[in-house]
Amino acid sequence: MLDLAEELHRWCAEGRDFAVATVTAVHGSAPRQPGASLAVDADGTAVGSVSGGCVEGAVHELCLEALETGRGTAQRFGYSDEDAFAVGLTCGGVLDVLVTPVGAAQRPLYEAAFAAVVRGEATAVARPADGSAGVLVVHADGTSRGAAAGLPEAAAFLAAGRTGTVEAGCERTALFVESSAPPPRMIVFGAVDFAAALVRAGKFLGYRVTVCDARPVFATRRRFPEADEVVVDWPHRYLDGQRVDSRTVLCVLTHDEKFDVPLLERALRLPAAYVGAMGSRRTHAARLRRLREAGLGEDELARLRSPIGLDLGGRTPEETALSIAAEIVAVLRGGSGAPLTGAGVPIHREAGPWGSGDQGEGGGLPVSASTR
Repeated sequence: MLDLAEELHRWCAEGRDFAVATVTAVHGSAPRQPGASLAVDADGTAVGSVSGGCVEGAVHELCLEALETGRGTAQRFGYSDEDAFAVGLTCGGVLDVLVTPVGAAQRPLYEAAFAAVVRGEATAVARPADGSAGVLVVHADGTSRGAAAGLPEAAAFLAAGRTGTVEAGCERTALFVESSAPPPRMIVFGAVDFAAALVRAGKFLGYRVTVCDARPVFATRRRFPEADEVVVDWPHRYLDGQRVDSRTVLCVLTHDEKFDVPLLERALRLPAAYVGAMGSRRTHAARLRRLREAGLGEDELARLRSPIGLDLGGRTPEETALSIAAEIVAVLRGGSGAPLTGAGVPIHREAGPWGSGDQGEGGGLPVSASTR
């Protein structure tokens, strides 16, 4: 529904009751992806689309029914010889659609979510995937409104800018989470061999990755083909011109005092999710001394992860990048970095501004359907 935020925000301001049908999953060939929505008000006025015309009529009726009964529903539209022309889904795909009525009682919560999206703020809305009542709204600053269930999972989806279905809490309740947010940023300072491996790891984790270095001979697209952006500039000057928020990760691999100190002096005063710097313990101690001389306090210095990465015993650029990526995940999710075998630490936890370190049986955040 967040793809219709501007129109639905206006409907809320006008006091309209409406129902929203949202694609939660796509199987096979289908014209729209998860998050695509069709909204219908009490007069039958419709905006948006869930299928590019294939099943709009049937979904429109479901929305009117939800408005009348006040109950949501989840429906699957699939192709078969018998029903293909009845609903019009002749493309051979299958759509799962979640229909949610929004009346006077729910309107303020949804209106706040739509307003945040209209303002360009990262926002997530989570609803039970079976159509039952309840909604959770999560904002970029970590605050939330509505149902408490699923907060860590919804926050983690928002951090990654993802939309899809996730199992939440001890009950493993299926929630459909819509996120309106650009991908989080990873800025890698220093066009070194370790940076090339870290770019690949950052892309794997879903970041929009920028490489910045003041040396044009090293900061080239040929050396970093997988980066979203390669910038030739002094690192601190480039950082001064960037918007850094609580989803931004800053990795300082320059390993040169003339670059490191002015860059970290700025980075540690910004609301970044993670600031890490490469270097030996001796280099780190000298760097801290220079940063104190520059006026940084102990609370600011405590935010610096240096030497960067977890102790994995790695030696190659790829192994080093893995250790850095692992530390970033641990910091953002509140993990200890300890082996789960015999560690006595909880597997399911609620920690960190962006949610949990939950693992499904296969490891990692359990996700079904589609993400974007």
